[in-house]
Amino acid sequence: MTDAVPLLPLTNVGHLFDHPEAVAVGPDGQIFAGGEAGQLYRFDLAGGPCAVVAQVAGGFLLGLAHDAEGNTYACDERLACVHRITPSGQISRYAAGLPDQPMRLPNYPVFDAAGNLYVSDSGGFGAQDGCIWRIAPGGRAAIWDRSANGFPNGMCLSADGGWLIVAESSPPCITRVAIGPDGAAGRREVLVNLPRTVPDGVALDDQGNLYISHYNPNLIQRLSPDGVLDTLIDDWQQLQLVAPTNIAFGGPDRQTLVIASLCGWSIHTAPMPVPGLRLHYPALPDDGRTQEDMRE
Repeated sequence: MTDAVPLLPLTNVGHLFDHPEAVAVGPDGQIFAGGEAGQLYRFDLAGGPCAVVAQVAGGFLLGLAHDAEGNTYACDERLACVHRITPSGQISRYAAGLPDQPMRLPNYPVFDAAGNLYVSDSGGFGAQDGCIWRIAPGGRAAIWDRSANGFPNGMCLSADGGWLIVAESSPPCITRVAIGPDGAAGRREVLVNLPRTVPDGVALDDQGNLYISHYNPNLIQRLSPDGVLDTLIDDWQQLQLVAPTNIAFGGPDRQTLVIASLCGWSIHTAPMPVPGLRLHYPALPDDGRTQEDMRE
């Protein structure tokens, strides 16, 4: 770690949220967040109003992802499933695991270009029993990887689609799992060990830098492609960030880092020098299936 990088300023987006763990940017640039009582919030960075798109009864929304039509795929900690929520607020269950092995703690979803949804299933904290699911378009789920099992949390895809980067909150470390040409999971590699922290969210920029948010302590760090770890935000007094969790790049130039704080009531932004990596927003039919699925 180095102190050469100046700490970045934080700005409150100006809305109240119910302990937001989740934050994600939709295909039209709108920002989405989740709430402790199952709320799905939608807002922008231009000062417009914040709307509750839907509320899942009995749920607690964690990580979020979107398809090309703006449907939200939301991990639900309490109901142990991934919901599909339309822009108008209709809620359906997209995936919940397998009959003989249901999801335990679905935490964060990531789409690839083909519409496969990778979902971290954290398991028990410190138990090393987590896994990663791969959900084919339409909702057919299979366990994809068991090697990144240290409470797998936030995730992102590498620019070339060949790696899934995973925040393992306990040991703690950041790892990556190779994605084979056939889509199968390959070897797991440790990118960086992060002792005495609880890494939660990860996001990449266009230059291959990896941004890491820590549930504890209140840090945002950046890992360069050559392994240099810098601290960009250190709110050790908890004046703004209170257990930062999911992070996402937003704004018209993708140079605004949006930060959720699970143990607070606010979401903050910080300016970034490099645009975030473009996410995949796969085109799926209204029921979430590809044309190939519909022919089967």
